Amino acid sequence: MTRKKEILLNAFNMNCVGHINHGLWTHPRDRSTEYNTLEHWTGIARTLERGLFDGLFIADIVGVYDVYQHNVDVTLRESIQLPVNDPLLLVSAMAAATQHLGFGVTVNLSYEQPYLLARRFSTLDHLTRGRIGWNIVTGYLDSAARAMGLSQQIAHDERYDRADEYLELLYKLWEGSWEEGAVRRDRQARVFAEPSKVHKVRHDGRYFRMEGYHLAEPSPQRTPVLFQAGSSGRGQRFAARHAECVFISPPSKEAARKTVQTLREELVLAGRRPDDVKVFVGTAVVPGATAKEAHEKYADYREYANREAGLAHFAASTGIDYARYDLDAPVDYANTNAIESATRTAKQHGWTRRRLLELFELGGRYPAIVGDAAQVADELQSWIEETGVDGFNLSRTVVPESYEDFVDLVVPELQQRGVYKTAHAEGSLRRKLFGASDHLPERHAGAQFRR
Repeated sequence: MTRKKEILLNAFNMNCVGHINHGLWTHPRDRSTEYNTLEHWTGIARTLERGLFDGLFIADIVGVYDVYQHNVDVTLRESIQLPVNDPLLLVSAMAAATQHLGFGVTVNLSYEQPYLLARRFSTLDHLTRGRIGWNIVTGYLDSAARAMGLSQQIAHDERYDRADEYLELLYKLWEGSWEEGAVRRDRQARVFAEPSKVHKVRHDGRYFRMEGYHLAEPSPQRTPVLFQAGSSGRGQRFAARHAECVFISPPSKEAARKTVQTLREELVLAGRRPDDVKVFVGTAVVPGATAKEAHEKYADYREYANREAGLAHFAASTGIDYARYDLDAPVDYANTNAIESATRTAKQHGWTRRRLLELFELGGRYPAIVGDAAQVADELQSWIEETGVDGFNLSRTVVPESYEDFVDLVVPELQQRGVYKTAHAEGSLRRKLFGASDHLPERHAGAQFRR
């Protein structure tokens, strides 16, 4: 008998008021405005731990959404990821409140120095006992480039060329600077670390130059679990070389299936196995004790959602100001320097401003799964079976009830079907996800820098 594939689950969130489903911060039961308190985040972490979630995936941006109407008026009124606080600073508190929950944290490498970022992730890997992951992004907002002192963004494909070298430098620090056994902690011999086993990293590349020792001793995973979300051709080649988990947001199951198939093929070309990467698809879930209750809840949520805010967010993703188009006018989907896959999808479907507003009825771009526990479980299993994805990034709606409802209603149904864990596995985030080592496998590009 073939064993059923176990579904992986991340909660998808951001250190801000409005993340994906915009406008729901105005719902009377929503607590998103408490995003700047530790209690808000530790409470969410405990709920996710209770629901045996694999991780909390924390998005981030550098810059603001100022493409729509060429200003930030809608962005500020609806708090469309503005204000947004640093995601890394949340992790220690949530790790202290949990034992198993993983954390995939977004950091834009275009605006961070690799030497210091290497230490920051090693520190978090120590403090979480190996539960940290990094969602690698290269950025797509012109507003971020200007805020960081650049006249414009680096071109799309060159951002990935630069990222390839950035990762190579980080691997040298994480994997090669300190050998296994370098740390002795020998009080009698007065040797904390063996000098012969700690090595200076020298790097002289196209984009980066450095000479120095990694500042942190080896952490449980050394290299954090590597997440990536690019679906362009260049983004997928980058993922095939570096990623261990990939996040996609396709408009349909057929699009998801094609994306997953292409990624698996790219992995083989990169000398890895097709299953070396776990693929997560973004979705929103509105469950109820009955189907009637779920649909009533969804209708209630819709009353507070803001479609225009969803459009303003999407405008930044594509680099297109939809405000200048009439509702049914064709949109000029010329190439931009924003998210290539988002623009390509919108162009393929010929989405007008009216159609996008219809799609964003819950304030965001992810289709919602609405129903009782059995109906939700049916749809989640359908995605797994028909597309080849491994799990889901569940975007929040009304917080904290969207997480609590999923944990209380849907998780038991998935467990009863044998497609979801009944207990957390032990070990690091990498070990939990892949059932193997705490460290990068030998066939990963980063392993070649290991001493």
